[in-house]
Amino acid sequence: MIEMLHNAGIKSEYAYAGGFASIALSLSSWLVSRAKKDHSKAQSDRWGIFIGHWAPTFFALGIALKLEEKK
Repeated sequence: MIEMLHNAGIKSEYAYAGGFASIALSLSSWLVSRAKKDHSKAQSDRWGIFIGHWAPTFFALGIALKLEEKK
């Protein structure tokens, strides 16, 4: 799968950028959800955690792609 992504032109920098964007999106999603009066605090926490779980995946893909680039 990593080789396929590499052959498609996906670079490790794109995956790292996705990881950092995921962190920013997680924080902003949590803050926006928290500011709404009709949502509970638990729901806003769930949104932040859900999006926050994307970051490690993007970083892991970035490392795998970096290793593929070195071949």
